Amino acid sequence: MLFEKETADFINSKRMLLFVLLIVLITVTGLYAAVSGLAESIESGSSSTDFLFLKLFTVSANSIPSYNSLMALMGPFIGIFMGFDAINSERTEGTLNRLVSQPLYRDNIIISKFLAGIFMTAVMVFSSGLLTAAVGLITTGLIPTGEELGRLCIYLCFCVIYIGFWLAVAILFSTVCKHAATSAMACIAVWLFCAIFISLLAGIIADALYPTSGQDMEAVMNALSNYNCELNLNRLSPYYLFGEATSTVLNPGVRTINAVTVDQLYGALSSNLSLGQSMLLVWPHLTAMAALMLIAFAISYVFFMRQEIRSR
Repeated sequence: MLFEKETADFINSKRMLLFVLLIVLITVTGLYAAVSGLAESIESGSSSTDFLFLKLFTVSANSIPSYNSLMALMGPFIGIFMGFDAINSERTEGTLNRLVSQPLYRDNIIISKFLAGIFMTAVMVFSSGLLTAAVGLITTGLIPTGEELGRLCIYLCFCVIYIGFWLAVAILFSTVCKHAATSAMACIAVWLFCAIFISLLAGIIADALYPTSGQDMEAVMNALSNYNCELNLNRLSPYYLFGEATSTVLNPGVRTINAVTVDQLYGALSSNLSLGQSMLLVWPHLTAMAALMLIAFAISYVFFMRQEIRSR
């Protein structure tokens, strides 16, 4: 089966060591930051005792980012490294010709590569998340509730889809570009644009459309429109979508992800949201990330099916 072959190739490749080291780095660093930061916040009395187990994935300490922040920044590299040479390296080495000459459908090749990458991503992400939870449980003695375990599983699914998007983007550039180095640079450029430059452009565009400088009434009226415009533009980035969704899933205290007026806050009770209510807030984010992943893969699928594969 081609899926088994691609999975075995991932496991036996030298880059698998890089994946393992990257996951270990995220796990160890995030766990250290969580344990240190959680102990300090509990001692100072600044941390709530509700859902302490989930804070293992969100607490940072001593300028060390949290597990969630590390996954948002470093997770895309897992997908990029998996897929940046998925097609063009096969074409350069001549193995793609032998694959298409076998009695199998041509689309099985690219589909198997994508599914094998998603499978390996799920294995690594869930292994890292469950290891962090287990070590955190042993270290801190925090026993998770059923809702906390549910939120953790949903969070790890978000991570898989997030990395899967970057895997699909990497396969797309691997299909379009002739050289692996070119596709890798293109993927990194897209990552930099989504992680850094979209937020800068969103602020510039929002200020141009709805200026808030000055003390006149127009500037005051534009404040809400400016915020909503910048927020909607930022949500074009998978990086921002992932951060907003996971912070809502891992923190039941987050009650809204949009701008809230004083009139809307009037009479509202300060309490944590249930798992179902939190999912209602982030369901559009999950749908959007999954759609982006499938769109990127669909484009690469179309390009691959239309390409001519010459025998060498």
